[in-house]
Order: sequence, then C-alpha cells, then structure tokens
Amino acid sequence: MQRGCERNRHGELLAGLFFLLLTNITMGWAQQARLNLAGSNQTGPVTARSVGNLEDWSSLSLANSELVPEPPLLGEKYDNPQFTRELLQVKWRQGDPIDLYVIRPKGVAHPPAILYLYSYPSETEVFRGDTYCTNVTKGGFAAIGFVSALNGHRYTNRPMKQWFVSELQEALGSSVHDVQMILNYLATRGDLDMSRIGMFGVGSGGTIAILAAAADSRIKTIDVIDPWGDWPDWMAKSSLIPEVERPRYLTPEFLKKVAPLDPVKWLPQLTLQHIRLQQVLDDSITPKAVQQRIRKAAPRTAQRIRFHTTRQFSGAESGDRLLQWVKSQVQTAPQPQPVVRDSQSSKAGQQSVELKTIDSNHDQARDND
Repeated sequence: MQRGCERNRHGELLAGLFFLLLTNITMGWAQQARLNLAGSNQTGPVTARSVGNLEDWSSLSLANSELVPEPPLLGEKYDNPQFTRELLQVKWRQGDPIDLYVIRPKGVAHPPAILYLYSYPSETEVFRGDTYCTNVTKGGFAAIGFVSALNGHRYTNRPMKQWFVSELQEALGSSVHDVQMILNYLATRGDLDMSRIGMFGVGSGGTIAILAAAADSRIKTIDVIDPWGDWPDWMAKSSLIPEVERPRYLTPEFLKKVAPLDPVKWLPQLTLQHIRLQQVLDDSITPKAVQQRIRKAAPRTAQRIRFHTTRQFSGAESGDRLLQWVKSQVQTAPQPQPVVRDSQSSKAGQQSVELKTIDSNHDQARDND
C-alpha cells in the first residue's frame, strides 16, 4: 500500500511532464494489457538470461554479454499528415519482448533521433498520442519510445516481492544494454541520422540515460530530469521504498551489486556529451542530499537547472520549451564547452538564480553555503 501511494505521488511529476508535452490521452499507472502483436509468444516465467545467451548486469558494456536479436516484428504502422508511427516488437532475451515505437517526421529523409525513457512506473501508452507524436517530431526529429526492464508491459510473470528497486541491478543493467541493442537496430534501418542521437530521460529513465551515454558514444546528448542515484543514500532516504523493505536494500551485498551502476560514478566521465541536468527539489523520490551529489558529479560542460517546486518546473518548461534544448543540441551536435554564465546579472533577481541555468562555479559555491 505504501509503495502504491509513493508511486502515485511520483506520478504527479510524470503527469506534469506529459501535460507539458500536450499529451491527448489518459495516463494510468496500472499494468496495461499486452498488445497482440503477430508472432508474439510469451509463455512461462521470465528468466534472467536467455537460453544460450549470457548477460552481465554489472557491466554497462555489451562486451561481456551475448544478446542475439531476433528479427523485429511490425505490429502496426500509423500514418498521420505530420508523422508516421511504427510499433515494433524487438527481442533479445527469452520472455522479454519490448514494444518499441519509432516515430518519424514527414518530409525528412534522415532525421536525427531522440530516445525517450520515462521513470518507473510508466507505460508505453504515451507514445500513442497524436499530439505527443506531433510535439516530439516537430522540427524534423525522430522519436524512439520504450519502457525500461521490469516496467510497464515488461513486468510480467514475477512474484510481487520482485519489483524495479528490489531487482535494481537487473532493471538498470538490462535497460542500459537495451539502449545499445535498440541503437544497433536503428542503425540497420537506414532512415535515421545515427550521427545525431540524443536521449531524454526522467527519474530512473534519467539514470539509464546517463549510464547508456557512458557505455555508447553514439549518444551525443542527454537531457535528464531528477535522475536516481547515489545508491547508499538513495536507498536510505527515498520515499519510494517501503520502510519494511528498506533494510534489505542497505545491506553491503545489495549495495555492492548496484555500485557499478551509480550515475555519480559515471557522470564526471561524460565530457564529450552535451548534458542538461534538471532537478525539482520537492521530489521526495530523490532526496535533496542525493540531488546535490548528482549535481556536483556532473562535468563542467553540463547545464544544471534547479526548481524549488513542480509548479516552478511546469512554468519554466511549458509548451514546446521542454524539448527545445535536447533538439537544439542534437541538431547541431558541436563539441560541448564549459558553461559560463553569470546568473546574478539577470533582471529577474533571485528567482532566476533558481530557475535559470547555473554555471559550475556558481553551483559549487551555492552547494557549499
């Protein structure tokens, strides 16, 4: 019950994001019914490793894993005057087919592509909204949508005690591998510009975006909102975790398993990517102390923005502004430079210090105060 309440509260931020993107569908956090895709045959319990396939969840790279993709299955193709949307089923693990949405703008031969990954818990239904698809493809961009492991339609045939956090190593490790496998598939299509790839991630999706960018240099830009991380403190303080379960996630054994998948470890190494880190300080899923450590771990080239409340975030990122930054960075993809801005010079005063991009030196000084 407690876990459900926290999911609902976390859903308020996610719902706000979807509203900002002008989604014209109703979102729900219950597990949606599986789509009947031709050739789908999901039976029996989900296994951690496929027959004949090995997967190392402790490594971001695919080098220590043997994931063999099956031919993708086309479930449906939808033609809109402004975009085309394909629903495909891709699979490289036994019992874990992935619904993958490829949304392309009309009239653009080889558009740059942005991967969209929302936080746990989430569903793929958002990618079926016409207004959403219009917004994400606006300006000539392709959008790639899916959900992470142990999430949405990918959470099936599991005992209830096993969920995203209890199986965090699997959830993150598998999802980081999925991003790389999805990029491998996209490269075979021949209709996307694989030299201009970005990723937009929220919550756990932001964490996966950071880890995936560390693993795969094809990702040139990441825009993340409230990524999870700094696992010892996150496990100790996050409101998402039921108190009765918390002790098991604070054991040395559990923390050792997830340590290689901590974005605080990998963020400082992302000096060649364009990074924007947005944090909403009243998000109890990721405590303020954890947000501060993640913020400090970001490289000097990163743009870091903080908002006191979800309302402030919504006001600053309303309409198309939420996606303007990631699109502009993917469109040009120049070498990132250290962010140098004097936020004190803004006429908006103290509020702009909190709502506008803050440079690395300002950020460090504020955190030490």
